[in-house]
Amino acid sequence: MSALQRLFKQTVVYGLATVLPRMLNFFLVPLYTTPGVLTSVAEYGKISVIFSWFVIFNVILAYGMETAFFRFFNKEKDQEAVVGTSVISLGISSFVFFALALLFQNQIAIITDIKVEYIKLVIWILLLDALVIIPFAWLRAKEQSMKYAYIKIINVVINLGLNLFFLLWLPKHSGAHFLSEQLYRPNFEINYIFISNLVSSGITLMLLASFYLKISYKFKAELWRRMLQYAFPVLIAGIAFSINETFDRILLSKMLPENIADTQIGMYSACYKLALFMTLFATAYRLGIEPFFFSHAKTVNPQKNYAYILEFFVTIGSLILLGVVVFADILKLIVIRSEEYWEAMSIVPIILLAYLFLGMYHNLSVWYKITDRTKFGAYISIFGAVVTLVLNFWLIPIISYKGSAIATLAAYGSMVVLSYYFGRKYYPIPYNIKKISAYILISLLLSLLSFYVFRANYVVGVAFLLVFMGIIYKFEKQTILSLLKR
Repeated sequence: MSALQRLFKQTVVYGLATVLPRMLNFFLVPLYTTPGVLTSVAEYGKISVIFSWFVIFNVILAYGMETAFFRFFNKEKDQEAVVGTSVISLGISSFVFFALALLFQNQIAIITDIKVEYIKLVIWILLLDALVIIPFAWLRAKEQSMKYAYIKIINVVINLGLNLFFLLWLPKHSGAHFLSEQLYRPNFEINYIFISNLVSSGITLMLLASFYLKISYKFKAELWRRMLQYAFPVLIAGIAFSINETFDRILLSKMLPENIADTQIGMYSACYKLALFMTLFATAYRLGIEPFFFSHAKTVNPQKNYAYILEFFVTIGSLILLGVVVFADILKLIVIRSEEYWEAMSIVPIILLAYLFLGMYHNLSVWYKITDRTKFGAYISIFGAVVTLVLNFWLIPIISYKGSAIATLAAYGSMVVLSYYFGRKYYPIPYNIKKISAYILISLLLSLLSFYVFRANYVVGVAFLLVFMGIIYKFEKQTILSLLKR
């Protein structure tokens, strides 16, 4: 159980590094959805589409090297060569992209249907974000989780602060001060949002600059080829994953009638944010388990610990699913400040369950990562992307963004099934499928009853939560007490 305790502590720290910044970032949603800050719901929809392209290009610029770094850092004797080779590779590719993107910015604007003035800011942000991939990975590999945490928190505090300054303070004081007179421009809200992002990304790189000063720039071509060979399937999987994650906004913008597309995307994206609690937990958990997978691969019977890990994730994830659904109508008042967005609330249970499945998939992916069969990760993610695309093309014309939510759930659910199926063949892990399935089914049943039968009836909702927590405590008492001992 000591390995599980260690993972629990790592997840808590990475949770702070992920949850606290995202919770600060969470305030951007009520900021953007407050009447008068953005000109309309459609403006929020445009921002959401641009951030969707962000996700896709971030994956391309990383091209699987972060995962390859973890694998080879724990596998190779010459760790300095792994660090140097990774840094040089990503540095060269990032600056080549930067130069080409600036050169062809007009063509990119036409393809993506995004204004050139936004494209320029996005290109700079993508470069800065690419240059911190290996420094952050190095902190995780060295288990310097506290430093990782405070840099992440500083990044979002700056981003949030600048958003508040540009979108709230500046318009109210335009012309009253020399500073506001120089900085304020009407109808410049989207630019201000990306300028805030750019500044925070630049400061993050500055905070990590010491990494670049103290590493050894050793480049081994043979090592680089092996890392690329390992990373390529991860890149394909990443692109496929980004399609599952964000491509629905892009498809909605292309497939819905032009006069309603941005508004529909704005409502969908805002209500999607209510799944943030599950997303935060799944992300923090992934950050904790990825180094754990590799570092424990050579221990005695690691499969037992991997099985415990999935049970722990599903237990907490199922509780989060029910908790968010029960209090969804309270959360929407806090997070989504305008009633214009609430029409899309029906997607909340669907997206929550989808992200529970995604977190399970990250847990189940251990088998192909530690056996160097990353091509299976690509195959599974591609299958998920195909499911996403097919269902979006089929359902968007019929039920709009609800079809996108269903497609997301179907994609992640199918990926869980495929990963479990192939994992049993190549790296059997004794998962307690009966217990895992029972927790998910009980949580889902209570969630559906709460959302569709007893909506906003908090006496019943809280009773459901207490019953489920009692079930968890009965079957997980020893594990819970063990984790809380220290």
